[in-house]
Amino acid sequence: MNTIIKQIKIIPVLLLGLLLSNTVSAQQSLTLKEALNYAVQNSVKVRKAKLDIDGGKYKTEEVRAQALPQITGTAGLTYNPIIGQLVADLGGETKSFKMGQNWNSSAGVQLSQQLFNQQVFTGLQAARSSEEYYRLTSQLTEEQIIELVANNYYQVLVNREQLSVLDNNIKNVSATEKISADQYRNGLAKKIDLDRIRVKLTNLLTQREQTSNSILQFENQLKFAMGMPVTTQITLPKTELTEVTKLPQFTDSLSLDNRTEIKILNSQDKLLSLQRKAYVAEYYPSLALTGNYTYSSQNGGFDFLSSSNTAIGYGASAVGLTLKVPIFNGFLTRSKIRQADVDIKKANEDRRESKNSLNMAYDNAKIQLRNSLNTITLQKRNAELADEIYRSTENNYKNGLATLTDLLDTETALTEAQNSYTQALLNYKIAEIQLIKSNGNIKSLL
Repeated sequence: MNTIIKQIKIIPVLLLGLLLSNTVSAQQSLTLKEALNYAVQNSVKVRKAKLDIDGGKYKTEEVRAQALPQITGTAGLTYNPIIGQLVADLGGETKSFKMGQNWNSSAGVQLSQQLFNQQVFTGLQAARSSEEYYRLTSQLTEEQIIELVANNYYQVLVNREQLSVLDNNIKNVSATEKISADQYRNGLAKKIDLDRIRVKLTNLLTQREQTSNSILQFENQLKFAMGMPVTTQITLPKTELTEVTKLPQFTDSLSLDNRTEIKILNSQDKLLSLQRKAYVAEYYPSLALTGNYTYSSQNGGFDFLSSSNTAIGYGASAVGLTLKVPIFNGFLTRSKIRQADVDIKKANEDRRESKNSLNMAYDNAKIQLRNSLNTITLQKRNAELADEIYRSTENNYKNGLATLTDLLDTETALTEAQNSYTQALLNYKIAEIQLIKSNGNIKSLL
């Protein structure tokens, strides 16, 4: 009996342990690498881009079907309530003859095979090239999602650092407010000074609430970009926002050949060239092999394809070649070719602009990295100095050697220096991501 009672007492403990276990597992810890890999697998944009690859394969199969034999089966049944007659003059005597029977039925099969059709063959080449285009587009989408998720990830971390700064400042101001309240009760401080501190504390608490809400919004943006349900609870390790001490390795000249954007432009150029080639192919003749076989039956009564004594059945077949030679279409083909030439020229301009844009992004990333590193170094020292000044001023204020204005000013300066430091870290991380992307190595973050 005692054993049973002990087991019953253990049950609530076990249930509590299971509840806590579920709560912990629901709070998902997410490193940057894990977030990026999750996004590549679950982002809606990435998944749709991969579906486009499948669609491109089916498009190739659709075009390939035009080069394969086309076989069609036919069947027909006709009832003639009134049968037409043929009138003929037979040696001066006019006579009429019925033309057919009341019921006519037929069934047959037709075959068509393209022997030479330059438009179909060029279209097949274009369809195969479009498969490569969709593959590259999917790759570019992955890279864009990686960049977006990484930026959002660091945005959350920086805002959490700013929240930590606010919490520390609230702690300091709360301590000052307590001291001032004691001094006011003892007649050693003015009420206006206590009110100023409380106003400052209220402003900090309001700012904290705003920052906390911003963190939730940035987290939702992060989860949405990843393709993760926004109801999922996540925690980001603080170690992901590491301290920066030196610049990454820069290259003197940027090679754009491995950039996905340039590969897509190459694929587009090929598709535009094939499109022009397809238009030119409209000038070419086409040759097709055709064949058919039909069996027909006629009868005075309903009897589909019957071979009865009263029915007349017969078969017919033909094999031939069909040659189509374009002669004149009102300069339609010429207009299409000239439009294709314009599209190719526009693509060349797009390439020139894209290369310039990619080089600009790389140079801007290097400039931003240098500026951010300088800012990080300066603001780190500045934050340390501001903290030292604040501590000294706080001590002087407690001893009556500094005014409240001095204390509040140094607290504001400390907050600004700490926020500037975290913002410089964010700017550096974003520029670092841009630099990695410029080198064509954005997937190295995975």
